[in-house]
Amino acid sequence: MISTRGRYALRVMIDIAETGGGFIPLDSIAERQNISKKYLERILTVLTRGKLLEGMRGKGGGYRLTREPKDYSVGDILRLTEGSLSPVACLKEGAKPCSLRSECKTLPVWQGLYDVMTTYLDGVTLKELIKEKL
Repeated sequence: MISTRGRYALRVMIDIAETGGGFIPLDSIAERQNISKKYLERILTVLTRGKLLEGMRGKGGGYRLTREPKDYSVGDILRLTEGSLSPVACLKEGAKPCSLRSECKTLPVWQGLYDVMTTYLDGVTLKELIKEKL
């Protein structure tokens, strides 16, 4: 399940992409997206540390994309904010190998779900999500 943080991060990225190339103030993003400024700051910090956004303080400051909307996948945004998108712990990157892996009858189901999910999410870009408004 995608958390509020991941869903809000995606909304914020779409919001910033829709407004063009300049720096967008945190206050205006918070107002348009109906997200508290305090919670939004935490999300923006993650997105900035992950180099998906660039932040600038002071007058005329705010946040902007570091690349073109076509170069951001929904999968990239969600992996940054959610961590792993795997449906089960044993498929997470760096997970301790499961002692039942070789005989697990359900592993192919979870692997298939993970593959379908990541293929889909990595195939959807911000540009596609804002297409109607550009």
